[in-house]
This record gives sequence, C-alpha cells and structure tokens, in this order.
Amino acid sequence: MDLFDNRNWSILLEPLIFSYKGKTHPLHYKNSYQLIVMVILAAQDSDENVNRLAIPFFEKYPDWFSLMSITAADLYPLLGSIANFKNKANWIIDLAKEFHNKNLPTTLSGFTRYRGIGRKSAHVILKELGYNPNGIMVDLHVLRVAPRLGIVPDFKDADKMEQQLLSKLDSSIWLEIGMAISFHGRLICRPIPNCMSCQINKICDYFMNEGKVSKV
Repeated sequence: MDLFDNRNWSILLEPLIFSYKGKTHPLHYKNSYQLIVMVILAAQDSDENVNRLAIPFFEKYPDWFSLMSITAADLYPLLGSIANFKNKANWIIDLAKEFHNKNLPTTLSGFTRYRGIGRKSAHVILKELGYNPNGIMVDLHVLRVAPRLGIVPDFKDADKMEQQLLSKLDSSIWLEIGMAISFHGRLICRPIPNCMSCQINKICDYFMNEGKVSKV
C-alpha cells in the first residue's frame, strides 16, 4: 500500500456492503444466549464445527440458568473437539453466573470486561443484537483481505488494524464494513483468492499485482 494513498475507500467499498448487507451470520443461533456461547466457541475454530456441536449442547443446556448448577468439566464431553475447549467452558460458566438474571451489556467495553469476549467477539455480538459497537469488526478474514485490497498495511494484530481502518473509513460504514469484508474473505477472497469473481478487483492492489496471474 502506498503511504500517500488517497483513495476514498468508503466509496470504493460500497459494492461489498451492498453485496453482503443483511446476509445471515454463519453461526446458526436462535437467541442472545446461543449467540454469545457460539461466538465464544468459534474463536480459533470453524463456524461449521460450532454449528454442529451447538445442537446437542443447547438441547442439554437451553439457557443461562441451565448452566448454573454444573461445572466447566461437565461441558468437556460436549466441547471436546473445540479449540481451547477447557478455557471456553470455564468462560461460559462464568458468564452464566453474570448473565442469567441481568440485562446484557450494550457497549464494547461492557462485553470486553468479561473473560472470553475480545473486541472482535463483542463487535459480532452487539451487531447481531442490533446495537452499534462504534468500531469495526476485525476477524482473521479482515486481517487477510484489507491489506490485500490496499486499505491498510499487513498488520497481524486485530486491534491495530481496527484503529487503522477507523482512521481510513467514514463512521457511516463502520457497522457494516467489517462483516462485509469478512464475508468477502469467506466466499471470494479466500487464502487462494478467486479474483475473477471479485466485485471490486479493479481497485484491489493484490489483483493489479500478484493477482494478475489469475486473469490468464
């Protein structure tokens, strides 16, 4: 990315927002309880794996209250194939004690004060619950796609990339753009990208350089 790049990314990224706005989140949750639990389980794991394991999990533990009389170890048999499942089980049990009889937080700082919920997870939860986190969600797909496009440098740290994106993009698109880029990374701009199917390849640094090979 050119340090003096003055492209108006807020306008250039509008096709992504148009394409993915309103698209159903890949985690198949039915309520706020399921959403929070599944977002925690999905960290460093696949949505597909979480969706599969969520069915027997929620059959046995249908709400926060149902987790109140058990220990984290009771969850291990259900979560054994999830990455970092022991810590996640502990975090979920802790959250049950906090959330079973309280209103959920409505801000990033309100959620990130709890173990197991970082900024990315809090962004997803708040957006899905209908709140505006006033930031940009950065997951592993955004970490890959945003530098490819040329919006920001290739940061490995999600918080640093979020701050860069906030400085480059108008606040009017913050709510939608993180998930739009994430969906684009899942469907088109994968680790091996399908550049010819990309809605914005003409303004993409990767396509204009390394990605040229996919044109022939």
